[in-house]
Amino acid sequence: MRVLLLLTGLLLGAPAGAETIVASRTLPARTVITESDIAFAADTTPGAATNITEVIGKEARATIYSGHPLFLSALTAPALVERNQLTTLIYELGALTISAEGRVLERGAAGDLVRVMNLSSRTIVQGAVQPDASISVSGSN
Repeated sequence: MRVLLLLTGLLLGAPAGAETIVASRTLPARTVITESDIAFAADTTPGAATNITEVIGKEARATIYSGHPLFLSALTAPALVERNQLTTLIYELGALTISAEGRVLERGAAGDLVRVMNLSSRTIVQGAVQPDASISVSGSN
């Protein structure tokens, strides 16, 4: 029955009756949610997700226990860069493009502003995480 409800949710976005989406297993913090991580509960919980597209691909901010509802406030965009990860710093101004290697000082998702150390100059700059995990540095840094 649970598999049938999950398949119905995948095909239609949410099962009839707007059931609550719950964790099918304990999801540790920083887990990226997949179809196998969720199930549907017959009751409705105010503030909990009811549409499968709202939760798939999101990352758990804290541990979510099996059978507990998935609240949208407990989910975030998945991080693309982790602390101490090496990445490319990109500075663009008109036709000028400068790139350098940097070390990320804090984790972040696409669009987040993070601090990064330029490994050549040891200068700490701030930039936006790009979808390819590079960091775009503005001219004001």
